[in-house]
Amino acid sequence: MEEDKEVKLHGSWASPFVQKVKWALQLKQIKYDYVEEDLSNKSDSLLQYNPVYKKVPVLVHGGNPISESTVILEYIEQVWPHNPLLPQHPYERAIARFWIQFGEQKGLTFFALMFAKTHDEQEKAKKNAIEVLKTLEEEGPGDKIFFNGDSIGLVDLSFGWISYFLEAFEETVGVKLLEPSILPRLHAWAQRFKELPIVKENHPSHEKLVAHLRRSREKFLKNPPIIF
Repeated sequence: MEEDKEVKLHGSWASPFVQKVKWALQLKQIKYDYVEEDLSNKSDSLLQYNPVYKKVPVLVHGGNPISESTVILEYIEQVWPHNPLLPQHPYERAIARFWIQFGEQKGLTFFALMFAKTHDEQEKAKKNAIEVLKTLEEEGPGDKIFFNGDSIGLVDLSFGWISYFLEAFEETVGVKLLEPSILPRLHAWAQRFKELPIVKENHPSHEKLVAHLRRSREKFLKNPPIIF
């Protein structure tokens, strides 16, 4: 059967995109082999499996590679429909997909803050990042346990990086974004998500992640890429 074929995940320990694929696989109780990639010296397998973007995550199922984390999550949900991570009702499913897409589009806001070169750029990026978080505070899980209600779903996985990655991000940049006094419901959701066993077992240590982000930021600010 299709779902019984070998599963392999190519990833990098610091990538929040890889983490959400790991979470989905574990929630579905899918056995898989993990391949840690050195992104400064990418393996031939990674370049072969993802020749367009040449990045992680890549899920290989029965020899067939699937790239891009959101596409992978949708694939996992379709191939292994048990322990569903999307609502069953078409309207609720559409709303879930809306928020997943919102997260994809607005996630770049936080990287703009991390790689801002001037004070004005940083202040503008900080304001934009806080506006994104305020939107989630007002329109997100609210008083529900998770975005999907009582059970964790793909929307939670998509925003799961907020629960651990954002803390390291804040320390790296020297700003505070997820203030419990300003964003109490989103902060409470992040704390609940962070305490889930699948999250605690997988995310890297705070200190290691901060060191990685600082190196990445210093490298970028010293030699920013040329964009034509």
